[in-house]
Amino acid sequence: MDKIALITGATSGIGKATAYELAKIGFKLIVCGRKKTVLKDIVKDLNKITSTVSLCFDVSINSEVVAAFNSLPKDWMRIDVLINNAGNAHGMDLFQDGNIDDWDKMIDINVKGLIYVTKAIVNKMIENSNGHIINIGSLAGREVYPKGNVYSASKYAVKAISQSLRLDLNKYNIKVSEINPGLVETSFSEVRFKGDVKKAEAVYKGYKALQAKDIAEIISFVITRPSHVNIADLLVLPSDQASSTVINKNL
Repeated sequence: MDKIALITGATSGIGKATAYELAKIGFKLIVCGRKKTVLKDIVKDLNKITSTVSLCFDVSINSEVVAAFNSLPKDWMRIDVLINNAGNAHGMDLFQDGNIDDWDKMIDINVKGLIYVTKAIVNKMIENSNGHIINIGSLAGREVYPKGNVYSASKYAVKAISQSLRLDLNKYNIKVSEINPGLVETSFSEVRFKGDVKKAEAVYKGYKALQAKDIAEIISFVITRPSHVNIADLLVLPSDQASSTVINKNL
């Protein structure tokens, strides 16, 4: 295989797991993140499996996104698969008690970041009349829950952008897929609760949450379908989760 996949948020969680999953099936990789040292270590390890390069930038700053993409060697600019995985939740408060800085971070990363990265890459896909864009959404983009307000709004935006891209890119042979996980055991909750480990651990107690590798395997499956097949919208939950608020916990 001589295909290239670019993964944002590749230094941990779903993004990192996806990089290793795609390396196993022969993809060349562009792994992206904000932690230069972590990226360096991941690239060193992945290069044992497949050709890998890294881009260190903040998805929420468009000038950094454009500069990073333009810095790629010419033979790395033909990106076949874009995985918009970078995203975060910051805080969990009633709307009236919400922190504006937390809201800005979620909108900047989850919405603007996805838009900026896609815009930087999509015209090359159009030129080549080939590509696959995978946006990582969330169950929170399908149903709201108490104190989820702005985070849910940012993930509803991912759904709207994915649907719009599918329409706009339809005639260019570019697939657009949205994968919406429920509860996945990563550093997500620790970030959301700003380092409060006890609160973060409580989210995953009493049941078996999805693991990053579960989502990575699904992404690999979606990417490797025949050319006439596009899995446009996929919701995946742990067996013990029925909705955002109904979880069968054995506590």
